[in-house]
Amino acid sequence: MAATAAEIYAFLTEPANLPKWQTGVTSSVRTSPPPTITGSTGRITMEVMGQRIAADTKILEAVPDRRLVIATSASGMSVTGSLDLAEVAGGTRLTFRSEIKANNIFMAPLEGIVADTAERDVDASLARLSAALAAGAEKPAD
Repeated sequence: MAATAAEIYAFLTEPANLPKWQTGVTSSVRTSPPPTITGSTGRITMEVMGQRIAADTKILEAVPDRRLVIATSASGMSVTGSLDLAEVAGGTRLTFRSEIKANNIFMAPLEGIVADTAERDVDASLARLSAALAAGAEKPAD
């Protein structure tokens, strides 16, 4: 991405930006005081496989301009996502990883389906993130 690691990290750690880039997320709010640090919490609403789901989020790791790890659990599934940032020539390399686990035996058969759906959405979400960052950079300064 053409943005700096600091610009990307600042964008990612503002909960209100999540619906601008994360596929399926319709709202995101902070439920703990700013800034976003390890232990910070939030609440998201998303549409997944035709269902509207609300879930609490928690920041498991926050290393400014380098790494962000977020966890959530909803509808019998736990998701942990990590975003790693590294400065490279011409911008920043963003590496995204996620782990999806069923919380109980009843949801275990759906674990693969949910993981496959999330995997298909990664490229679209990263493209939206890049576009949102570019649009922010194009806004005139006040």
